[in-house]
Formats: sequence, structure tokens, C-alpha cells
Amino acid sequence: MTYIHQRPKWPDLVWDAGELTARLAGVRHKQGRLLGRMEQVGFELRVEASLTTLVSDVVKSSAIEGEVLNPDQVRSSIAKRLGLDAGGLPEAERDVDGIVDVMLDATQQFDGPLRRERLFGWHAALFPTGRAGLRRIAVGSWRPMGSDPMQVVSGPIGKERVHYEAPTTDRLDAEMGAFLDWFESSAVVDSVLRAGVAHFWFVTIHPFEDGNGRIARAIADLALARSDQSKERFYSMSTQIELERKEYYAQLERAQRGDVEITAWLAWFLGCLERAIDAADGSLTAVLGKARLWDQINRKPVNERQRKVINLLLGNFVGVLTTSKYAKLTKCSADTALRDISALLRRRVLEQNEGGGRSTSYRLGVAELVRE
Repeated sequence: MTYIHQRPKWPDLVWDAGELTARLAGVRHKQGRLLGRMEQVGFELRVEASLTTLVSDVVKSSAIEGEVLNPDQVRSSIAKRLGLDAGGLPEAERDVDGIVDVMLDATQQFDGPLRRERLFGWHAALFPTGRAGLRRIAVGSWRPMGSDPMQVVSGPIGKERVHYEAPTTDRLDAEMGAFLDWFESSAVVDSVLRAGVAHFWFVTIHPFEDGNGRIARAIADLALARSDQSKERFYSMSTQIELERKEYYAQLERAQRGDVEITAWLAWFLGCLERAIDAADGSLTAVLGKARLWDQINRKPVNERQRKVINLLLGNFVGVLTTSKYAKLTKCSADTALRDISALLRRRVLEQNEGGGRSTSYRLGVAELVRE
């Protein structure tokens, strides 16, 4: 089997710009419209929408590789790194902090150059113990000499199917040098297309012993953040890829077994990105619903304690709200918590759930505004 990196013209990847023009224009239009709509909402809601997107991006990028992360831990880790209130969420484990560090560095520092030292740092963050599962791997460096071959396989032992075999280790310095020079070059390539090309090129080189897929998607996110010129993220490519995981791998395999003409891969990448932006409209609808809710509440403003709890109830609040939980969340006395809750009940911002006594609990009474 001859792979793309064994072709005489590698790594001079080419594509039919004319065939991609309409798709690219559609993606660019939807990007602009989404960012424009987000400008309509307040700062706090934009931060919430971006935080939700980043959580999904981290969780789903790991899920593509079969790794299950706790979303609450991911949210806690991101919130703390961005200086936001973690809202009583659990402490994140080291591996969660690691992938969060990678994603935030890629998106929050998108204007910083992509160099091998930065990639080595990302890789070390992904594998803080120096192991991938039970297997010890080289961390913060390319695949070590003598570790060939690096193959992508599936199937039971003895009946494996080889989907792809990466360049040998003696080629990695030159291969990655060419990739990084291109990524930071002034070549006239639309930033969205650069994201698709970079994703494919990096994962084709497969320079690390593990973590290549997650780092490839982080590189694509960096390029997409450059295309948006924004640290705020309102759509998640990794979330959409996870939904289309089977086709994602099929498209990669098809392109890696082909020649240096990658129009088909880029067409799929643009389509997947467009679907990711479309999916973000659902999240945006919820954010705009929150804006309508706050418009109603702010006709007679609430205090900071009440505001904090309402925002938590609008987010990923676990369980039901009780007086004691309110007091703990806002660091106030039980009497103050009861007065705050009573005021919100009179305004029908909160409603009491069935039951009473010590089991008395509350829910948002105007949550239908968020769903309209």
C-alpha cells in the first residue's frame, strides 16, 4: 500500500479552489452571522455560551479517542483558568486539567506562533504521568527512533486491519519543520481552509506516540480562532466530528491512501464545520432565551446573591434548590437565604416544588422563556 506521504509530490498538498468556493462562502457567511448575533447579548451570557462550547469541545475531542471525561470537572477546570466562578463544581483530575490547558492555549492564545516547543508542551500536558493508559510513552517529543512502525489499526489481535501507516521516525524532524513553516507562512490560504489542511497534514505525519488526534483538532481550533479573530468560542468542530466519527475516520483514511489532491477531504471538513455552526444555533437560542429572561427579571433588579443562583439554575445545576443549598452557594445565613427565596417566589421567578417541611425545594418559575 502506498500512502500519501510516500507520493513524489508530498507534502505539496493541492485542492480545487473553484470546487470549494461555494462551500467556503457558506461557512464564512454563517460564521459572521453567528458572531454578529452573539454581539447582541450581554458580556455575561457571551462568556457562558463560550464556556459551554469549550466544555463540549474538550469532552468530545477526548470522546473521539474513546476517553470519557467528566463534563463537570472539565467545566470546573476551564472556569478556574478563565477566572470564572466554578459554582461548587468538583476539582478536576490531572488528565482533565491537561486537555483543558491544551484547548485554552490553542484558542485563547490563537495569535501566538505554533512552534515545536508549543506542541511539545501540549503533548506533555495531555500525558502528565508519562503514560497512555498502562503504556509508558515518550512525552514532549516526537516518536523516538526505533519505535516504527506507527500504524492505525482495528480488529482483534491476529486479524488486525491496517488503515494507515505514518512516516518513519527518521523523517519526523523534516516533516514537522515543513508543516510548521507552512502553518505560520504568509501563504494566501483562507484561515478556514488552513484549519482543514493543517488538521489533515498533522494527523497524517502522526508525530507523537499518542494524542495526535486531539492535538490535530486543537491545531484546527487555533486556526478557526484566527479566522474568527476571537478568543470566544461559540461553535465546536470536535462536537460535530464526534457525531460523525465513523465518516471522519473514513474520510481521513480515503485521503491518506490517495495522492496530494485533497479537495474531497476539505469539502467534507467544510461541510462538517457548517453543520457545527448550524448546531451552535440551538445553543444560541438558549442563550438568547436567557437574555429574555433577564430582561423580565431586571425590570425590578435582584440582588447579587439572587443573580448568582438564577444563573446557576439556568446552567448545569445539579439537583434541586433548597434554602440550605442557597445559603451555601451564596455564603449567607439561612435567614437571608429564606428572605431571598421568598422575594423570588413572590415575583414568580421561583416556584416551589411539591412537598414541604425539610424537603421543601424550588425551581425556576419562568424557565419557559428560555425555551421559547
